Amino acid sequence: MELSRRTVCAAALGGAAATTSGALFASAGVTAATPKRATAYSVGGRSSASGFPITEHVLKTDRHTSFYLACGDVNAPMIIFVHGWPELSHSWRHQLPVFAALGFRVIAPDMRGYGRSSVYSVTSDYTLEAITADMRELLAGLGRKKAIWVGHDWGSPVVWSIASHHPELCEGVANLCVPYVPNGESFISYVDRSVYPADKYPVGQWDYWYYYAENFVKAHTEFEANVAGTVKLLFRKGNPDGVGKPAFTASIRANGGWFGDAHAAPDLPRDADVLTETDLDTYTAALTRNGFAGPDSWYMNPAANAAYGATSVHSGRLTMPVLFLHAKYDYVCQTVTSELASPMRAYCSDLTEGVVETGHWMAQENPVAVNKALAAWISAKLPSLWWA
Repeated sequence: MELSRRTVCAAALGGAAATTSGALFASAGVTAATPKRATAYSVGGRSSASGFPITEHVLKTDRHTSFYLACGDVNAPMIIFVHGWPELSHSWRHQLPVFAALGFRVIAPDMRGYGRSSVYSVTSDYTLEAITADMRELLAGLGRKKAIWVGHDWGSPVVWSIASHHPELCEGVANLCVPYVPNGESFISYVDRSVYPADKYPVGQWDYWYYYAENFVKAHTEFEANVAGTVKLLFRKGNPDGVGKPAFTASIRANGGWFGDAHAAPDLPRDADVLTETDLDTYTAALTRNGFAGPDSWYMNPAANAAYGATSVHSGRLTMPVLFLHAKYDYVCQTVTSELASPMRAYCSDLTEGVVETGHWMAQENPVAVNKALAAWISAKLPSLWWA
């Protein structure tokens, strides 16, 4: 079995087998970047280079419907990948077949308001408490008691919420870009004032949250005015030139919206380092069908989410293995040079960190680095699952 697993691991991760050595990542975070893209797997055709089919499923309960993609042996240890804004289960297309080949049952749902899962018309239906309940139902519907949970963007607060409120459901948790800020504390407390002077940027890079609150209909209507353009504008690789400069999200209200006087996204070229033409079509079709009101509603419940965060068990402390991957060139969730990750370090007793030299969309921009980091962490911290 050991030879077989190492052979598959080498093929799936681009020739570098994962190691069980805990020294792979230093506790302060080791750069884990490889400037190569993983094989493009045909999720639209539901096939994969690993030989494991990617299958489509729907779980319906009395309160919610979750569409999800699945890959790998149905009896294998489970990993659930949770996407963020404005994405889909498709966002994990580079991870599904790789971790299926490594011996896991891999699940990626369309989250509430997205794709083929339930869409709700009231913004208060998009609280973290409700979304966490969706994921608990999904896990139960899959016949499992525990999983490894992996989140990105808004998927990260969902995974942090599961870990902090229902640790019994977690073998371990891994999150990309968005760190753990426990017990409902605000991100604004950790704005880097050397980059965002309080007199000019009172809420720092989080200004766009306030734009949603003050201009909700305008915000989602303007995203919908040119959905393909919106997708192409958002899904772009990291740019080192932005280091130490304010993120554009810090001036959304001052600029009169995401697109200023244009009221619609410009028609930029697609960034081929993040999206293929098929990927662009997949996101565009889903967001055109459902619109942005559901996705944007995730930003509309800060008070309810803070109150829910304050009800976490064990005072918000996490004892299960935790992996956090920093995106070096993510200037909204800037965790490399700011103090935003400090609460996570204080509240996670078994924390591993790594830095990937990408922008915000790291699992799509550099899936090889992300997959290597995840696989190495699982093998080091959850060896019983790795060799199950």
